[in-house]
Amino acid sequence: MGLNPEAIVPKYVSLMRELGFSGAVPLYVASALLSYQDAAGFDQMAALLQKERLCSQAVAKEQILPAADLAGLNSEQVALVDLLLAGRALASEPLLSFARGAHGGRPDKDVHATTVLCVRKDGQVVLVADGQVTMGGTVVKPNVRKTRKIGEHVIGGFAGATADALTLFERLETKLEEHSGQLTRSCVELSKMWRLDKYLRRLDAALVVADHNQSLQITGNGDVLEPHDGIIAIGSGSPYALAAARALIDQPNLDALAIARKAMQIASDACIYTNDNYTALHIDGEGKIAEIDIKAAGNSGGPGLE
Repeated sequence: MGLNPEAIVPKYVSLMRELGFSGAVPLYVASALLSYQDAAGFDQMAALLQKERLCSQAVAKEQILPAADLAGLNSEQVALVDLLLAGRALASEPLLSFARGAHGGRPDKDVHATTVLCVRKDGQVVLVADGQVTMGGTVVKPNVRKTRKIGEHVIGGFAGATADALTLFERLETKLEEHSGQLTRSCVELSKMWRLDKYLRRLDAALVVADHNQSLQITGNGDVLEPHDGIIAIGSGSPYALAAARALIDQPNLDALAIARKAMQIASDACIYTNDNYTALHIDGEGKIAEIDIKAAGNSGGPGLE
C-alpha cells in the first residue's frame, strides 16, 4: 500500500508533536516520508521513536536503538532512522535558541552555539555572554541577553534553548529561597530534579551560576561542577575563551573584568557562532551585583592589554 502524504502527514505531525518536536514539523515529516513506500513500515519507525531511550541528544542510532531492532530493518528503514535522529535535533530547536548543533557546518551535537564565560579573581566575579542567536547557518538575532540575576545574590548565564534555560533559572531561584541562598545545595537539589523529573530531563540548556563565594556549572546532563581555578566557559566558543582566560589569570596587572573582556574578544574572533555584543554582570568584593558595559570599561582607562 503506497503512502498518501495528504492523509499520513497530519497523523505523524500529531505524533511528532507528542514526542517533543516543534518548528517546521509538517515539512520534516513529509521529507521523512519520501524515504518510505509503506505506511506500515512508517508505523514501525514511529513505534521505535516512542521508546524511552530515544533522546534529542543522541549522536548515532547505535546509542539509542538495540542491535535487535536495527537488525530487523532494511537499508531504507535504517536510512530513515538516521533521518529521524538528525531531524529531531533540528526540528526540536525553538527559533530563538542557542541550540545544540548538528551536521552541516554547525557545532557538534553536545555543544551549544554561543559563548558564556565566568571569571573569578581577587574577590571579583565577572559573568559575560555574547548576544548571537543562530539557527543552522543563519544569524537570527545579534543582541539577545543570556545573563540573568537570580534572586538577590546570584548571577547566571546560559547556553541552550531560551525557554528551557529560563525554566531552570526559575527552579533554581525557588531552591535558593528554600535553602537560604546556599548556592551549592540549591544547585545539587536542582540537579536531582533535572535527573528525576521526566519533564525537566527534556530541557536543553547548560547553566553557569555564581555568587560572592563560588562559581558552578550545571551541565545538560544535570551534573554540578566547580572549577579549580575560578574560570568557567560553556558553548561553542568555550575552548577559546577558557584557554585565553587561563593564560591571563596569573597576570598581576589584570583584574577579572580585563581578563573576561580579552578572553571573549578572542572567542568571538575564533568562533563563528559568537559575536561581540556582550552582556555582563559583576559581583564586587562586598557581594554587590551590577550590570556593566564590558567594552566601555575597557575603553575608560581600566586594566587591560592595550
